[in-house]
Amino acid sequence: MNAQARNALQHYGQTRTAGAVEAASPHRLVQMLLAGALDKIAIAKGAMLHKHIALKGENIGLAIAIIDSLRASLNHEAGGELASNLAALYEYMNHQLLLANARNDVKLLEEIANLLHQIKSGWDSIG
Repeated sequence: MNAQARNALQHYGQTRTAGAVEAASPHRLVQMLLAGALDKIAIAKGAMLHKHIALKGENIGLAIAIIDSLRASLNHEAGGELASNLAALYEYMNHQLLLANARNDVKLLEEIANLLHQIKSGWDSIG
């Protein structure tokens, strides 16, 4: 896990114990990042619905940072086409999150949450 991914985990880890992050395997760290991004999107959605502009923007920004860290931590050499496809998907997600923020579009947040849920369920099924 690179420094950028660890930095994103620090944002996520503010509500978790530091020991859990330090002791986690790389697989678990990715699961935590995915869960963190989903949490931030859920908070942003609630903030959007309640017209809390600053909270919405802050949490969309954190979700973008987490997703960008996931993208940056991909191993393109080992992951080949799968890593390239995930990189493109993460880039798409970040673009859609920016649009959701600018347009106050809940449906875009829901779209990204659904994509993240699919990726997370794949990670969760790995032993």
